[in-house]
Amino acid sequence: MQALTYWKTVTMDHTDLLERFIALLNEQQIRYCVIGGQAVNAYVDPVVSLDLDVVIAVEQLELLEQLLAAQFSLKRFPHSLNIGLPGSDLRIQIQLDQRYADFPQRADIQNVLGLGLPVASLQDTLQGKIWAALDPERRASKRQKDLADLARLIEDYPDLRAQVPTELLDRLF
Repeated sequence: MQALTYWKTVTMDHTDLLERFIALLNEQQIRYCVIGGQAVNAYVDPVVSLDLDVVIAVEQLELLEQLLAAQFSLKRFPHSLNIGLPGSDLRIQIQLDQRYADFPQRADIQNVLGLGLPVASLQDTLQGKIWAALDPERRASKRQKDLADLARLIEDYPDLRAQVPTELLDRLF
């Protein structure tokens, strides 16, 4: 089974949410990149997740939000804009935290779920995971997943270890 078919089965995406979202970004020439767990999956052996986290170029966010509202269910939170559709367990989350604003500029095309998508650079992916793991407002279970993602990155790219704060390394090893 191909990666995209597998993921669509796991997320029970009967609405083609992922493909419709990506097509809208491409049609409108919206600059974006994949971050979070799916970005980690692009660099190391993948694990299953129902989430797709992305960053949108800041200057295009307002336009995109208007376009998305016409086709998708939207929920705005302090640090994210969440996109969904009835008939899909896929959760697309647009990160609104300004620390991620430059990530799309450094993104490279990588294989994500069988699709060639712009993915945050390895350094940016690591930094995003560090921010997430250190965020006291995130649920403890999410921070544990962030730690696991950091461990996966460090195992495949040992040189990254020097960039991870000691307080996180102490929880990992």
